[in-house]
Amino acid sequence: MPLYSAKVMDHFRNPRNVGSIENADGVGEVGNAVCGDIMKIYLKIDDDIITDVKFETFGCGSAIASSSMATEMIKGKPVSEVLQLTNKAVTEALDGLPAHKLHCSVLAEEAIKAAIEDYYKKSQVQ
Repeated sequence: MPLYSAKVMDHFRNPRNVGSIENADGVGEVGNAVCGDIMKIYLKIDDDIITDVKFETFGCGSAIASSSMATEMIKGKPVSEVLQLTNKAVTEALDGLPAHKLHCSVLAEEAIKAAIEDYYKKSQVQ
């Protein structure tokens, strides 16, 4: 059995939603000191719906695939639903990750939640 699923390889080779959003409504950045992976998620939110999402990830193939899949999973969804996203759901959507790479899906979940937290902080100020 190959180490990585076809979905992981596809999202690694052809990542979706790469880049940044100028004047994003929420930005979340998280990192893993052990492996050095850094994930940054940008959200555009209109009427409580994630209308656009982009990511910048410095890390391994699993980190890039997790970021890509997670952004695909949340686009067009209400914030309340996106807050329910788990690293397990990201891993399942990728048809699994090797055990020593599961932290990559955790980073994706944490980065999205950090971006939503940032959005809430910014919207309270306005």
